[in-house]
Amino acid sequence: MREPGPDHPITITQHPKRVRVSLNGVVVADTQAALRLAEASYLPVLYIPRTDTRFNLFARSARTSHCPYKGAATYYDLTVADAVRPNAVWSYEDPFPAMAALRDHLAFYPDKVDAIAEE
Repeated sequence: MREPGPDHPITITQHPKRVRVSLNGVVVADTQAALRLAEASYLPVLYIPRTDTRFNLFARSARTSHCPYKGAATYYDLTVADAVRPNAVWSYEDPFPAMAALRDHLAFYPDKVDAIAEE
């Protein structure tokens, strides 16, 4: 486990806009409580509360990964009618203490959904 710091800064803030994620014409997530994670030189990532998703459209996949700053990530396939997107969503279900705010939140790969729209 590594801690964020000057050499690898990570900040988590409340995202001020409403966020909607859609696939195949269906809104699969809709929230006004997204978190915005900014990590080092990477593009920011929006994390959406699991309770603000249509979680019945998600199926846990076999894929996992590990981030030395955030912990173990689990992945989910997303299925809406005939649109199937393997490993489209990830989650840190038991994040390291410094990233505890990410618990019960999901992030979407932008290229695996139709849109991640902000209002």
